[in-house]
Amino acid sequence: MAWAGRAIAAVIFDLDGLLIDSEPLWRQAEIEVFGSLGLALTEAQVRETMGLRIDDAVGHWWDRHRWAGPPPVEVERMVTARVAELITGSGEAMPGALEAVDLCRRRSLPVAVCSGSYAVVIAAALRRLGIESEVSVWHSAEWEPVGKPHPGAYLSTAAMLGIDPTACVALEDSFNGAISAKSARMRVVAVPEPSTLGSPRWGFCDAVLPSLLGFDGALIDALQG
Repeated sequence: MAWAGRAIAAVIFDLDGLLIDSEPLWRQAEIEVFGSLGLALTEAQVRETMGLRIDDAVGHWWDRHRWAGPPPVEVERMVTARVAELITGSGEAMPGALEAVDLCRRRSLPVAVCSGSYAVVIAAALRRLGIESEVSVWHSAEWEPVGKPHPGAYLSTAAMLGIDPTACVALEDSFNGAISAKSARMRVVAVPEPSTLGSPRWGFCDAVLPSLLGFDGALIDALQG
Protein backbone atom coordinates (compact mmCIF):
# COMPACT_ATOMS: atom_id res chain seq x y z
CA MET A 1 0.00 0.00 0.00
CA ALA A 2 1.03 3.64 -0.40
CA TRP A 3 1.77 3.97 3.33
CA ALA A 4 3.84 0.80 3.75
CA GLY A 5 6.39 1.54 6.42
CA ARG A 6 5.10 5.09 6.98
CA ALA A 7 4.29 5.82 10.61
CA ILE A 8 1.02 7.47 11.53
CA ALA A 9 1.67 11.16 12.17
CA ALA A 10 -1.87 12.56 12.65
CA VAL A 11 -5.47 11.53 13.18
CA ILE A 12 -8.27 13.33 11.35
CA PHE A 13 -11.82 13.00 12.62
CA ASP A 14 -15.05 13.63 10.81
CA LEU A 15 -17.54 15.48 13.00
CA ASP A 16 -21.24 14.73 12.55
CA GLY A 17 -22.21 11.26 13.69
CA LEU A 18 -18.62 10.47 14.68
CA LEU A 19 -17.50 12.92 17.37
CA ILE A 20 -20.89 14.43 18.13
CA ASP A 21 -24.32 12.83 17.93
CA SER A 22 -25.62 15.47 15.55
CA GLU A 23 -27.09 13.38 12.75
CA PRO A 24 -30.51 13.34 14.47
CA LEU A 25 -30.19 17.11 14.89
CA TRP A 26 -29.44 17.53 11.18
CA ARG A 27 -32.47 15.43 10.32
CA GLN A 28 -34.62 17.47 12.71
CA ALA A 29 -33.39 20.75 11.23
CA GLU A 30 -33.91 19.62 7.65
CA ILE A 31 -37.40 18.30 8.35
CA GLU A 32 -38.29 21.57 10.11
CA VAL A 33 -36.85 23.89 7.47
CA PHE A 34 -38.09 21.98 4.43
CA GLY A 35 -41.45 21.58 6.16
CA SER A 36 -41.69 25.36 6.43
CA LEU A 37 -41.26 25.44 2.64
CA GLY A 38 -44.09 22.98 2.10
CA LEU A 39 -41.86 19.96 1.53
CA ALA A 40 -42.79 17.25 4.06
CA LEU A 41 -39.70 15.03 4.23
CA THR A 42 -39.56 11.84 6.24
CA GLU A 43 -36.69 10.53 8.37
CA ALA A 44 -35.91 8.00 5.64
CA GLN A 45 -35.77 10.70 2.99
CA VAL A 46 -33.40 13.00 4.86
CA ARG A 47 -31.11 10.02 5.46
CA GLU A 48 -30.64 9.83 1.67
CA THR A 49 -28.31 12.84 1.80
CA MET A 50 -26.30 11.77 4.86
CA GLY A 51 -22.62 12.61 4.39
CA LEU A 52 -23.22 15.26 1.73
CA ARG A 53 -22.35 18.92 2.18
CA ILE A 54 -25.46 20.95 2.96
CA ASP A 55 -25.48 22.71 -0.42
CA ASP A 56 -25.48 19.30 -2.12
CA ALA A 57 -28.26 18.08 0.18
CA VAL A 58 -30.38 21.15 -0.47
CA GLY A 59 -29.66 20.86 -4.19
CA HIS A 60 -30.81 17.25 -4.11
CA TRP A 61 -34.29 18.32 -2.97
CA TRP A 62 -34.38 21.46 -5.10
CA ASP A 63 -33.86 19.35 -8.20
CA ARG A 64 -36.74 17.07 -7.22
CA HIS A 65 -39.23 19.42 -5.58
CA ARG A 66 -38.89 23.07 -6.58
CA TRP A 67 -40.37 25.15 -3.78
CA ALA A 68 -41.64 28.70 -3.76
CA GLY A 69 -39.81 31.02 -1.40
CA PRO A 70 -36.18 31.26 -0.28
CA PRO A 71 -33.59 30.15 -2.85
CA PRO A 72 -31.37 27.14 -2.09
CA VAL A 73 -28.46 29.24 -0.77
CA GLU A 74 -30.73 30.82 1.84
CA VAL A 75 -32.16 27.41 2.78
CA GLU A 76 -28.60 26.17 3.36
CA ARG A 77 -28.06 29.00 5.86
CA MET A 78 -31.40 28.29 7.54
CA VAL A 79 -30.61 24.60 8.06
CA THR A 80 -27.04 25.25 9.17
CA ALA A 81 -28.06 27.92 11.67
CA ARG A 82 -30.70 25.62 13.14
CA VAL A 83 -28.22 22.76 13.49
CA ALA A 84 -25.70 25.01 15.26
CA GLU A 85 -28.48 26.12 17.60
CA LEU A 86 -29.51 22.54 18.38
CA ILE A 87 -25.91 21.45 18.97
CA THR A 88 -25.29 24.35 21.33
CA GLY A 89 -28.37 23.44 23.32
CA SER A 90 -28.28 19.65 23.40
CA GLY A 91 -25.37 18.15 21.42
CA GLU A 92 -23.78 15.08 23.01
CA ALA A 93 -20.50 13.28 22.36
CA MET A 94 -20.68 9.97 20.53
CA PRO A 95 -19.57 6.92 22.56
CA GLY A 96 -15.79 6.85 22.81
CA ALA A 97 -15.32 10.21 21.09
CA LEU A 98 -13.68 12.10 23.94
CA GLU A 99 -11.61 9.05 24.85
CA ALA A 100 -10.37 8.78 21.24
CA VAL A 101 -9.28 12.42 21.22
CA ASP A 102 -7.55 11.95 24.57
CA LEU A 103 -5.76 8.83 23.28
CA CYS A 104 -4.32 10.88 20.44
CA ARG A 105 -3.11 13.47 22.93
CA ARG A 106 -1.43 10.79 25.03
CA ARG A 107 0.19 9.33 21.92
CA SER A 108 1.37 12.82 20.85
CA LEU A 109 -0.63 12.57 17.62
CA PRO A 110 -2.03 15.85 16.31
CA VAL A 111 -5.82 15.83 16.03
CA ALA A 112 -7.66 17.50 13.17
CA VAL A 113 -11.34 17.72 12.22
CA CYS A 114 -12.42 17.56 8.58
CA SER A 115 -16.14 18.02 8.16
CA GLY A 116 -18.67 18.56 5.44
CA SER A 117 -20.49 20.85 7.86
CA TYR A 118 -20.10 24.59 7.58
CA ALA A 119 -17.79 26.46 9.92
CA VAL A 120 -20.55 27.68 12.25
CA VAL A 121 -21.55 24.08 12.99
CA ILE A 122 -17.98 22.87 13.53
CA ALA A 123 -17.23 25.73 15.92
CA ALA A 124 -20.43 25.08 17.88
CA ALA A 125 -19.68 21.36 18.15
CA LEU A 126 -16.09 21.80 19.32
CA ARG A 127 -17.27 24.27 21.98
CA ARG A 128 -20.06 21.95 23.09
CA LEU A 129 -17.66 19.00 23.39
CA GLY A 130 -15.01 21.10 25.12
CA ILE A 131 -12.22 19.93 22.81
CA GLU A 132 -11.27 23.18 21.10
CA SER A 133 -7.81 23.11 22.68
CA GLU A 134 -7.28 19.46 21.67
CA VAL A 135 -7.84 20.07 17.96
CA SER A 136 -4.76 21.34 16.12
CA VAL A 137 -6.66 22.36 12.99
CA TRP A 138 -10.17 22.05 11.65
CA HIS A 139 -11.38 22.42 8.12
CA SER A 140 -14.79 22.77 6.55
CA ALA A 141 -15.72 21.49 3.11
CA GLU A 142 -17.56 24.82 2.92
CA TRP A 143 -14.22 26.21 1.78
CA GLU A 144 -13.73 23.62 -0.97
CA PRO A 145 -15.05 23.83 -4.56
CA VAL A 146 -16.89 20.54 -3.94
CA GLY A 147 -17.59 18.47 -0.85
CA LYS A 148 -17.09 14.84 0.10
CA PRO A 149 -16.75 12.26 -1.51
CA HIS A 150 -14.21 14.40 -3.37
CA PRO A 151 -10.84 14.15 -1.54
CA GLY A 152 -10.20 17.90 -1.56
CA ALA A 153 -11.28 18.57 2.04
CA TYR A 154 -9.00 15.84 3.40
CA LEU A 155 -6.07 16.94 1.25
CA SER A 156 -6.50 20.50 2.50
CA THR A 157 -6.66 19.32 6.11
CA ALA A 158 -3.42 17.36 5.73
CA ALA A 159 -1.80 20.42 4.16
CA MET A 160 -2.91 22.55 7.09
CA LEU A 161 -1.29 20.03 9.43
CA GLY A 162 1.85 20.02 7.31
CA ILE A 163 1.68 16.23 7.12
CA ASP A 164 1.64 13.98 4.07
CA PRO A 165 -1.85 12.44 3.56
CA THR A 166 -0.37 8.93 3.55
CA ALA A 167 0.77 9.49 7.14
CA CYS A 168 -2.77 10.33 8.31
CA VAL A 169 -5.56 8.16 9.68
CA ALA A 170 -9.08 9.37 8.98
CA LEU A 171 -12.10 8.29 11.01
CA GLU A 172 -15.46 8.47 9.29
CA ASP A 173 -19.03 7.35 9.87
CA SER A 174 -20.38 7.99 6.36
CA PHE A 175 -19.69 6.18 3.10
CA ASN A 176 -19.08 9.42 1.23
CA GLY A 177 -16.62 10.56 3.88
CA ALA A 178 -14.76 7.26 3.87
CA ILE A 179 -14.41 7.43 0.07
CA SER A 180 -13.13 11.00 0.39
CA ALA A 181 -10.39 10.04 2.85
CA LYS A 182 -9.38 6.91 0.97
CA SER A 183 -9.17 8.90 -2.27
CA ALA A 184 -6.78 11.22 -0.42
CA ARG A 185 -4.61 8.11 0.20
CA MET A 186 -5.22 8.03 3.94
CA ARG A 187 -5.77 5.05 6.16
CA VAL A 188 -9.49 4.94 6.90
CA VAL A 189 -11.30 3.68 9.98
CA ALA A 190 -15.05 3.51 9.46
CA VAL A 191 -17.49 3.78 12.35
CA PRO A 192 -20.82 3.29 10.54
CA GLU A 193 -24.24 3.58 12.05
CA PRO A 194 -25.38 0.15 13.36
CA SER A 195 -27.75 -0.58 10.46
CA THR A 196 -24.87 -0.56 7.95
CA LEU A 197 -22.09 -1.96 10.12
CA GLY A 198 -22.02 -5.37 8.45
CA SER A 199 -22.29 -4.09 4.89
CA PRO A 200 -19.60 -5.21 2.42
CA ARG A 201 -19.46 -1.63 1.10
CA TRP A 202 -16.93 -0.85 3.86
CA GLY A 203 -14.50 -3.41 2.48
CA PHE A 204 -12.10 -0.75 1.18
CA CYS A 205 -11.57 0.64 4.69
CA ASP A 206 -8.60 -0.38 6.84
CA ALA A 207 -10.77 -1.06 9.89
CA VAL A 208 -14.46 -0.98 10.72
CA LEU A 209 -15.60 -0.36 14.30
CA PRO A 210 -19.01 -0.41 15.99
CA SER A 211 -18.03 2.73 17.92
CA LEU A 212 -15.04 4.90 18.76
CA LEU A 213 -14.67 2.86 21.94
CA GLY A 214 -12.79 0.43 19.71
CA PHE A 215 -10.24 3.07 18.65
CA ASP A 216 -7.36 2.20 20.93
CA GLY A 217 -3.59 1.99 21.02
CA ALA A 218 -3.59 -1.54 19.65
CA LEU A 219 -5.52 -0.43 16.57
CA ILE A 220 -3.20 2.52 16.00
CA ASP A 221 -0.25 0.15 16.18
CA ALA A 222 -1.94 -2.27 13.76
CA LEU A 223 -2.53 0.56 11.28
CA GLN A 224 1.13 1.57 11.19
CA GLY A 225 1.61 -0.49 8.02
